[in-house]
Amino acid sequence: MEVNWVVIGWIIDMILNGVVWLIIAALALPLIDKTDKWTRKAVKLVGSADDFVRKVLEDLFELVEKKNLQILAAFILMIILGTLAQIGLIPKLIT
Repeated sequence: MEVNWVVIGWIIDMILNGVVWLIIAALALPLIDKTDKWTRKAVKLVGSADDFVRKVLEDLFELVEKKNLQILAAFILMIILGTLAQIGLIPKLIT
């Protein structure tokens, strides 16, 4: 009976690849779980920062409207629209 070394090498290669991927999965899953927790915390932080910025802008616009400060309103709108244009939201809103 002749030994087929190609088949034996293929089987050994499959077993070693399986072991290596098992080790990679065992190391990666806790890391993925940890980064998922960090991502959730970051999303909550961004949400609270967004709420804060929206509240500040609403209060600022109400103050400008209440005091009839047109020059200040023009500068504030110029700053806000300039920032939105820099990050690329204005072209996305137009199209």
